[in-house]
Amino acid sequence: MAEAIAHVDQLADPYALPLEAIDVSDPRLLEQDAWRPYFARLRDEAPVHYCADSAFGPYWSITRFEDIKAVDMNHQAFSSEPTIILGDPPPDFRTRSFIGTDGKTHDEERKAVQPAVAPRQLANLEPLIRQRVATILDSLPVGEAFDWVPAVSIELTTQMLATLFDFPFEDRHLLPYWSDVATSGSATGSGKVSEEKRRQELNAMLEYFYRLWKEREAKPGNDFISLMAQSPAFAAMDPMTFMGQLNLLIIGGNDTTRNSISGGVYALNRFPEAFAKVKAQPELIPNMVAEIIRWQTPLAHMRRTVKEDLTFRGQEMKAGDKVVMWYVSGNRDERAFEDPDRLIIDRPNARGHVSFGYGVHRCMGNRLGEMQLRVLWEELLKRFEHIEVLAEPERVRSNFVKGYASMQVMLHPKARAA
Repeated sequence: MAEAIAHVDQLADPYALPLEAIDVSDPRLLEQDAWRPYFARLRDEAPVHYCADSAFGPYWSITRFEDIKAVDMNHQAFSSEPTIILGDPPPDFRTRSFIGTDGKTHDEERKAVQPAVAPRQLANLEPLIRQRVATILDSLPVGEAFDWVPAVSIELTTQMLATLFDFPFEDRHLLPYWSDVATSGSATGSGKVSEEKRRQELNAMLEYFYRLWKEREAKPGNDFISLMAQSPAFAAMDPMTFMGQLNLLIIGGNDTTRNSISGGVYALNRFPEAFAKVKAQPELIPNMVAEIIRWQTPLAHMRRTVKEDLTFRGQEMKAGDKVVMWYVSGNRDERAFEDPDRLIIDRPNARGHVSFGYGVHRCMGNRLGEMQLRVLWEELLKRFEHIEVLAEPERVRSNFVKGYASMQVMLHPKARAA
């Protein structure tokens, strides 16, 4: 199966395959934007589906909205350990982070870093975010093609990440680079970075952050590294655990917001009636942001591991089985969202999406991500009549990150008042 994924680029019709042969872990599904019919069939015919043969080993797929919630909120039966990604890491290069733990360890480590994105901190950050958004947007070319992904999506989230880590601003480009490296490799089906290169770059990241750790021990602030350095929860942290915590915080602060920024522009081009509506009713922006995050679903899945033999929705699962919650499918479940493939910016239940997860592992920085998107769209609508997507975007090859590598756009200015 792994060799087939690597060498054959033509995807089969999911309705022509035997049900047991469907493998939604194939990273080409997201890369080619071909995933919808695969998950639609599973939701209808096998909502708890077992794939016995994949490049990532056997696994269960959970594809309906309510079933995803049930698994996500039951960490007593479905564990986040040893990893929340479908593929297993190499045995000699295993990291650990608090999202990949349960119980007391998770709670104490999460609580230690949460002040960096607490409501009071967000209120302080909003003016800074607005200033940065304005600077970025005012520097963009108008009436000519450019790549939206590096110019806006990456730049805005990178600046925010640098603030959350109090990271040297002149080196901020390293943060999205390390995020891309961390989510590449065999565990997600991405062939972008070799395993040798991945280890080399992540070790370089670790070395850089150890220098920052020493600085923050002497002069702490309210950033992620200072909070970790001051907390007993991280006092006995080994290098691979530190690497895992860094990966979690960098990916969490990068991928969700970055790909929702790109996905929102793309979606509003796909659904021009929604774009017209938000221009006429900008008060809809907060709800539109939630709907964009639902429609985009920037992280396609989260994995759990069965702790003890159990029965779930009539299916017998064994201890150690991989159980994959496909958020990308739950957010398009017709049982939860009417006309789910459409972007409906005044959708009444838009905030009910599963993109941030549920239960104790719910995304810690969800409010910060929403705020960045809200401020961006408020400032975009002040300046531009249209953000035109000129061609289909280039998408990331991965079964984890549902993202955009490149998207050519053209900005059209608002007409000047007479």
